Amino acid sequence: MNTTIAFFDAKPYDREIFNEVNRNYKFEIKYFKFNITPDNAVLAEGADVVCAFVNDMISEEVIEKLHEYGVKLIALRSAGFNNVDLKAALGKIAVARVPAYSPNAIAEHTVALMLSLNRKIHRAYWRTRDSNFSLGGLMGFDMNNKYAGVIGTGKIGKVLVKILSGFGMKVLAHDPRPDNEFASETGCRYVGLDEMFRKSEVVSLNCPLTRETEYMINKESIEKMKHGVMIINTGRGKLIKTSDLIDGLKSGKIGSAGLDVYEEEAEFFFEDLSNRVLTDDILARLLSFNNVIITSHQGFFTSEAMHNIAETTMNNIMSFRKNKKEFNEICYKCP
Repeated sequence: MNTTIAFFDAKPYDREIFNEVNRNYKFEIKYFKFNITPDNAVLAEGADVVCAFVNDMISEEVIEKLHEYGVKLIALRSAGFNNVDLKAALGKIAVARVPAYSPNAIAEHTVALMLSLNRKIHRAYWRTRDSNFSLGGLMGFDMNNKYAGVIGTGKIGKVLVKILSGFGMKVLAHDPRPDNEFASETGCRYVGLDEMFRKSEVVSLNCPLTRETEYMINKESIEKMKHGVMIINTGRGKLIKTSDLIDGLKSGKIGSAGLDVYEEEAEFFFEDLSNRVLTDDILARLLSFNNVIITSHQGFFTSEAMHNIAETTMNNIMSFRKNKKEFNEICYKCP
């Protein structure tokens, strides 16, 4: 039986990699370059599967329409699923995800942001292009023997802990499900958030977005942190209340910030807006700080990760169509 996939938010690199992987599956893929909305969900009519990415907001209204059009599976090509109304999908459309594609990719990008901010690589790059070889304002600190706080010790967080331990950092970890065996192996220590904030020179967010973690970095938590703390977020944008982050940067309480995600990124990230005026005042304000680096949700973006995403997504679809029980399905859990 042939399977038709309505593939939304398709970029050229998505088409290239998924077409390559699809040689082994022979699905019929219809690519659409824009995000799915209630208005264009009709494009999925006749498709068995909708393949979506992180900025596709799959609301109750979208799900109702997809169900009406006969869609049986929403195959997310991402690990996060906070963009899907799972309660609305229950009993109507199955939802699958890619739980792990390359923890190394995101952990390494996290460290790249840390090192760039600490040693002011972004500022030095622009200076030397203008033949300015002065060192003023470029002083960093030895990461060895400093405290690093890692919030979330899933697959990504654990890779990050190992890398930071390799720098000789004292790693403090926080997770609702501590892995004490991992802590014993790596030398990290699980602590409460208050102790982490009080001691850490660097705090990295590597946890999912849930009701409990939304805006966990806010005015109150920032006040508990060391003066001049570095905050890195390669998790989800709404882990940080951006207006409070800006206040912390202005006061100097936050010494620097590296963001691969932004709470209102859906309208901007993954798109070329260089010929337009940036209408988001908060994002524009963030971009004005010389101690802030923003990357466009590219932490996952390595060739290895993209191939793993494509393979897992296609395997999820094949397993679902063959009625296999395990295909990385996401199940709605009552609050």
